[in-house]
Amino acid sequence: MVKISDFQTKEVVNILDGKRLGTISDLEIDLRHGRVEAIVVPGPGKFLGFFSSGNDYVIPWRNIVKIGKDVVLVRMEEALKVEARMSGGDEYRE
Repeated sequence: MVKISDFQTKEVVNILDGKRLGTISDLEIDLRHGRVEAIVVPGPGKFLGFFSSGNDYVIPWRNIVKIGKDVVLVRMEEALKVEARMSGGDEYRE
């Protein structure tokens, strides 16, 4: 078993280009089916989830390749899309 707090200490790295994306700040969970849908990493320029325009990397769970002790490896085929959280809650726009 892994705790959410354990995820928040792991660095996220795209294995295709070696880019370090940051650390996990949040998870998107499907409560109806009891599964994690995506991990959320603060976007460029954010510090601990603050001091930026509100853009985050939302990485679908299917894109996670490996979860290690200190790192989460993800595969992002195309340029990682930065999605903005809408003020209404858990909806996202592209």
